[in-house]
Amino acid sequence: MGFEETTPIQEKTIPYGLQGKDLIAQAQTGTGKTAAFGIPIIQRLETDASDIQALVLTPTRELAVQVAEELNRIGQFKKIRALPIYGGQDIGRQIKSLKKHPNIIVATPGRLMDHMRRRTIRLQSLEAVVLDEADEMLNMGFIEDIENILAETPSERQTLLFSATMPIPIQRLAKKFMRDPQVFSVKAKEMTVPNITQQYMEVQEKKKFDVLCRLFDVQSPKSAIVFGRTKRRVDELGEALNKRGYAAEGIHGDLNQAKRDSVLGKFRRGAIDFLIATDVAARGLDISGVTHVYNFDIPQDAEGYVHRIGRTGRAGKEGLALTFVTPREIDHLHTIEALTKRKMERKPVPSIGDAIEGQQRLAVDGLLEVVQQGNLQGFKVLAEELLGEHDSAILVAAALKMLTKETIKEDAIKLTAEPPLRAKKSNNQRYSKGRPQNKGGKNWGKPGGGKGKGRSNRSSSNKWK
Repeated sequence: MGFEETTPIQEKTIPYGLQGKDLIAQAQTGTGKTAAFGIPIIQRLETDASDIQALVLTPTRELAVQVAEELNRIGQFKKIRALPIYGGQDIGRQIKSLKKHPNIIVATPGRLMDHMRRRTIRLQSLEAVVLDEADEMLNMGFIEDIENILAETPSERQTLLFSATMPIPIQRLAKKFMRDPQVFSVKAKEMTVPNITQQYMEVQEKKKFDVLCRLFDVQSPKSAIVFGRTKRRVDELGEALNKRGYAAEGIHGDLNQAKRDSVLGKFRRGAIDFLIATDVAARGLDISGVTHVYNFDIPQDAEGYVHRIGRTGRAGKEGLALTFVTPREIDHLHTIEALTKRKMERKPVPSIGDAIEGQQRLAVDGLLEVVQQGNLQGFKVLAEELLGEHDSAILVAAALKMLTKETIKEDAIKLTAEPPLRAKKSNNQRYSKGRPQNKGGKNWGKPGGGKGKGRSNRSSSNKWK
């Protein structure tokens, strides 16, 4: 699969997981968690069993699909098959796939419970259960569903819990359903990937969009994700970028599954250069080749920041993460720096002249790329005629001007302003009665994206450990 060495969390958990023991792993997204639980589980499974032997619970349908794909790659030579089960997909199609006897089910809690009620999925033969991104499932109100699901599984199963943070309800869940679990964690100094260059710019709210466009022109990112705080922000930003001539589309919790798949497919194929996303929509996305991450709005907390920038700098490649900070948000930035133990480099705002120079450089690169591709015979006669009438330098200058994107007046587009975030004094908490605030999207893992009866998280004690 191209793996050359283990990540810190893999090194700690794989040997222990191979022994069939319960474990808790505290690790961020992008640290190789899927292989950390996938390798020991697949190694221990029997290939000739007809029942479901392992279950992986995930908060979102996107993550379910990506985890299943990864497990299928890990298990291909052992003939271990994983099937994603999630809301928004035809349940009849899922039932048909279940009749082919997959070894592993990767599911969102809501849709799994639908199958359990229909008796199309039975958990009596499970040997292992994985709770992936447990804290995010708590945030989305799945804690009661998870308890109901675990109550239906064999008591002798192996349980592996992966979570970026360990709030009190998750600790209670572990105490109730796990057997003497060993706890492994990635230290704070390892929270952010070393090969991601982290920068910030102090920008007034009303100037953010123009500065973002200048950055695109100066940096020419091949593939970038832009994070906005709300669904409205994502919609407005996507529309505005397209008006400026950038190929961009947005993704957030209000989009149906078909639209989300379409947008992500375009981004993976390179049909669009910029993916605009809310935190909830981007949770669990595993897209290779992302060169730049732009935090158009500063994230709510350190965990959100680490999750966002982890979209780039993957598989040992270099990445750049740049965060816009309004003057009133500087203290909030310093709070994130303190918790991640990583200073961001302050960068000056690029000028319009810098943007024009970047566009010109992009035009030159485009012209040289066409020259390298060759196959210009059909244009040579016309070129020679033009050179007979005009100076060669003038002709090249005209071609570059034509290739350089026309600049729209910077005051032509206005976005709805978002209020600034302030640094919080009490441990930077973002919970109130067990529900996240200002998450920017619906609960995706449930059928229809709604809350559903009996699926709210009623815990009122949600402080971090």
